[in-house]
Amino acid sequence: MEAIASYFKFAERRTSFGTEVRAGLTTFMVMAYIIFVNPSILSSGPLEGLGPPFLQVVVATALAAGILTIAMGLVTNYPFALAAGLGLNAVVAFDLILNRGFLWQEAMAIIVWEGIIITLLVLTGLREAVMAAIPINLKRAIAVGIGLFILFIGLINGGLVVPGNPGGPPVAVGNITSVATLTFVIGLAIAIALLARRVRGALLISILVTTVVAIVMNGLVPAGTSGFLPGTAQLPTSYLFDFDLQNFGIIFQPLGHLISVFTEQPGVAAIVTVVLVIFTLMLADFFDTMGTVVGVGEQAGFVDEQGHLPGIRRVLLVDSLGAVTGGAFGVSSNTTYIESAAGVGEGGRTGLTAVVVGLLFIVSILFAPIAGIVPAQATAPALVVVGFLMFTIARDFDWSGIDPRSAGPSDAEQHDLRAPGTAMRPELPIDELFPVLVTLIVMPLTFSITEGIAWGFVAYGFLKLVTGRAREVRPLMWLVVIAFIVFLAIPWVQTLLTSPPPA
Repeated sequence: MEAIASYFKFAERRTSFGTEVRAGLTTFMVMAYIIFVNPSILSSGPLEGLGPPFLQVVVATALAAGILTIAMGLVTNYPFALAAGLGLNAVVAFDLILNRGFLWQEAMAIIVWEGIIITLLVLTGLREAVMAAIPINLKRAIAVGIGLFILFIGLINGGLVVPGNPGGPPVAVGNITSVATLTFVIGLAIAIALLARRVRGALLISILVTTVVAIVMNGLVPAGTSGFLPGTAQLPTSYLFDFDLQNFGIIFQPLGHLISVFTEQPGVAAIVTVVLVIFTLMLADFFDTMGTVVGVGEQAGFVDEQGHLPGIRRVLLVDSLGAVTGGAFGVSSNTTYIESAAGVGEGGRTGLTAVVVGLLFIVSILFAPIAGIVPAQATAPALVVVGFLMFTIARDFDWSGIDPRSAGPSDAEQHDLRAPGTAMRPELPIDELFPVLVTLIVMPLTFSITEGIAWGFVAYGFLKLVTGRAREVRPLMWLVVIAFIVFLAIPWVQTLLTSPPPA
């Protein structure tokens, strides 16, 4: 125990073995859904028969997450967990495989190439330099935006927020009379009550208690009417997973397609399309991780006043290798999870939290039927609470150093800002405030961390340019802004390349 405490620096981080284990359990409980969601995206529905086999994706998803999360904990000593990235797996499934007609092995080979490129950027120091060039307020806007994003995901997973009807509002209140949604409301009440009472292990306790509530309520209503996903909120029919070597069959298959993905379709346009897809995935992976690391690191108190995370190169290296590993395993890019904030919220401050998460992922291969009983409505309250905790970072926005001549009301306006005819001016210059707003609001509304960062960064560069403050922006930041302009223009470029010539 002394060796463990010394290696993970318990005293320096003001934590304990019990706290780290509890935090790891919490993070795993919030993340465990990916073991079943990832296969459902890559292998079920319209992808059935086109994607890799479902059972093999279950095994490879858990194994890749376990290996990479343990590596993150041991190499970086941070409580960051990795797993197959949501959003990225949807791009693989619905864009590359279903829309563009790639074999699933070729689509995963593209993920491997994307991971290799990002790894090279880390080794050259470019990825770290880019993060250092981003202004502190934008970094904090990313963290707050992720908090809103997590909260939004929690409300959707809980069933309280649903898509609106055509012609009406884009979102609406869910069916609050549903047993599943009612379970979420009960779970949220338990979670915030425990948090308000400062009960240790509040999030983990709320997940476990809500799961029991879900099982009981699911048993009190006619089968199929509760609203829970099939197989959840009920006792499993079997408790052990079939450990057949055939279930590991998809691992490393994509490596045999690293070259053929460029040569399968003839013509320069096909090669350019593959390159653009790799570039798109690279930007998405690059900045999703940046936002997650900054956001979770800020919540944990790891980030300094300039928004820098000590030892970030090791974090970025493991994360970049996660893309390579995820592609090679056939489960899409593995990336650092925003749900890591759940463990941080429980006091996790060292790599031991990550090691515990990784071990639980590996063990879950054997006990997959048990892990599968936890419904989304039981973990959703934890996401809402974590989103709230991350949102509190908004209090740390730093507006010092802004030219007072360009910001703030005049002396007369300060006496009566509502006086008729008063020329109202913003208290903060638009080139600082508007990009922050865009970043933190576009992120949840588009359901994409990358889209929020892209539009916020482009707005930042545009406003600095038109206000004559372009010199305040670091050269590397300008390269990032240009890269995001290209990123936002990619759909138009792809349309031009694939559109038939005019008759």
